Amino acid sequence: MHVPFISKRSDRKLYRRKGGGRGGGGRSGGSSGGSSGGRSVPVSSGGTTKSATAFGAGGGAATVIGAGQLFAGRTSGGGTRQQVVGTRTYGSGYPGHTGRGVGGLGFPFVFWPLAWGGVGLGGSALYLHNTEYGRWDNSSRPGGVQMTAAFSSSSQNTTFRLMTDQASLESLIDDIVDSCRDNLSSPDNITATNYDDTVAAPKPEQAVQYYRASSVVLTLDGYNNTGALGPEGTPDTPLPTDIDNNLLSCLNETIAEAVPLVDAANLRWPVPSSTGLLGLAYLVWCLSGSI
Repeated sequence: MHVPFISKRSDRKLYRRKGGGRGGGGRSGGSSGGSSGGRSVPVSSGGTTKSATAFGAGGGAATVIGAGQLFAGRTSGGGTRQQVVGTRTYGSGYPGHTGRGVGGLGFPFVFWPLAWGGVGLGGSALYLHNTEYGRWDNSSRPGGVQMTAAFSSSSQNTTFRLMTDQASLESLIDDIVDSCRDNLSSPDNITATNYDDTVAAPKPEQAVQYYRASSVVLTLDGYNNTGALGPEGTPDTPLPTDIDNNLLSCLNETIAEAVPLVDAANLRWPVPSSTGLLGLAYLVWCLSGSI
């Protein structure tokens, strides 16, 4: 898949994996299967465990989240592989949505948008600190808590970081290592770590590309995009010219092709039981306390 604005078309091919992982050992949470031949990862959402498939096509008719569920009345699912790629703007990657920010939106790929750390103090950057979906460390987020992994260039002083939910990140690490090994420094030592809103963590002004309704982001260490922090319409700051563009292209293409998607067969929303409603009330209370 060619990623607009960033990727250069190449003859490099991505091969759909049949499960397993680096050296055939696999990663925790990954399993073989999926309608398109990629690995499937568990996604807890709406009180049930669904599955998302690496290299899957996604799609199907969007469903309405039922009464008694978090975000009841909003739509969920239906997003396709061709709609995965966004821009550098938080709120991009939503089919049909062109503004920035994620407030009040549905979930075209089931996954919730990323939660950036810090506190919005008003002004142009307030949209980056939406608390509507809880914190990054809330285990109720579909796919698990937000985690990050660093991908450093084997040939230049360039480090990219990928941030998304735990299930998606662990799946993507394997596919990125398989596809981009020659461009990576220490490819077999890349691991997922918890996002913790520290100085070393990815920042929204470092975002190079959002994907899958802003539930996945690729950032570049040292990049400072004033377009993300300024008023809407502020032009993006160009990327530095001395970075490893081959690695960037490989990362973008692999993420766009391999990020797990929930397909049509996994979009049903159950009617919660009375016990489930009590659990939901507790979850809402936890969410409100973590914001």
